Amino acid sequence: MSGKHIVYHIPVCPFSQRLEILMALRGQKDAVEFRVVDITKPRDPALLAKTQGTTALPVLETPEGAILKESLVILRYLDEALEGPTLRRDDPFEHAIESMLITREGPFTMAGYLFVMNQDPDQREAYAEKLRAIYRDIDGFLRCYSQKEPFLFDAFGLAETVFTPMFKRFWFLDYYEEFELPDTPEYRRVRMWKDACMAHPAAQQVSKEEIVKLYYDYALGAGNGALVEGRSVSSFAFLPHWRDRPWPPRDKYAGSASDAALGLV
Repeated sequence: MSGKHIVYHIPVCPFSQRLEILMALRGQKDAVEFRVVDITKPRDPALLAKTQGTTALPVLETPEGAILKESLVILRYLDEALEGPTLRRDDPFEHAIESMLITREGPFTMAGYLFVMNQDPDQREAYAEKLRAIYRDIDGFLRCYSQKEPFLFDAFGLAETVFTPMFKRFWFLDYYEEFELPDTPEYRRVRMWKDACMAHPAAQQVSKEEIVKLYYDYALGAGNGALVEGRSVSSFAFLPHWRDRPWPPRDKYAGSASDAALGLV
């Protein structure tokens, strides 16, 4: 691969973390330049011109100036374009298996984000059960198709790269919804997979503290840099740095803490 690719992304974006994990696994962290986009401000007209007006991130710009969108497309493209062995399985049947597992990521991600953004306390259990049901489905898939533990195959691979950033983001469910998988047999295999994915050395780009603090507004129903009513600064603001802010209140249903209480002013 000649030249350098550029990825435009949102801070702590799980979809761009997939790309960072790929770079780490392949030992090519400098093969791609990551440029952060401040989602609390209007999009740069120059970037909008590149993306033909779309604001969804990440997007990848090739050395030739071509634009690719959708994180899974970008992930698979870079996996093929980087020098060296691909992360995807070489065996066609094994690649089909990892692809089947990856199709479960969309509903999994949607269930987790809808849960954290829910503002009706009476609906908490319904959202929790929806997510538990998806975990049970993944558990059954792993028990059916995976002959190795703890990963799908013999090592952290493409499916793990897709799911791990979402496992990390769901720290916000641990914190704001006190969600945890039941300690029962139907979650044993998926729990093993999840724990191994989160502990992998190539997937340590973010911390629980960072996720909980930056995603506070998501817990109040305001995503992608939108402002919560009564607030003037987004929890996704670059400054003050998240390390210098206090932990947000855990009771998301009590209303928003002030900008000052959140350490944002």
